[in-house]
Amino acid sequence: MAKDDCLFCKIIAGEIPSYKVYEDGGFIAILDRFPRNMGHTLIIPKEHCDDLFDLPDDLAERLIPLARALARKIREATGCEGLNLVQNNGEASGQEVRHFHLHIIPRFADDKVSLTSAKGRLDPADEEFEEMAAKLRG
Repeated sequence: MAKDDCLFCKIIAGEIPSYKVYEDGGFIAILDRFPRNMGHTLIIPKEHCDDLFDLPDDLAERLIPLARALARKIREATGCEGLNLVQNNGEASGQEVRHFHLHIIPRFADDKVSLTSAKGRLDPADEEFEEMAAKLRG
């Protein structure tokens, strides 16, 4: 179900133009309007879902094979030396559009793209790692 105020739902409906590179019954893939590098592509489910936690299982199962196929095409088209898959959930993570989407960002050894920095990294003690690992296993 589309949301009236959702940018990606409007793109999917054809109300806002985009540079579409792929489409099937469940997804579209478009070039990011403000790319980190040329070829930066977004995979967007046609069904509105806010984030990863809202993404239906059937779409989640199809996502990585699609991302891999598109990544191969991006590598061939751009000659990139690597790529990032980025997916943000919630405002605190940097998600700007509340409609699930996966970024495929082509990378080059000399590009100036920074997705992370040393700033803000933690240095937990072994006990903190053990506690978190136990919580995640439980």
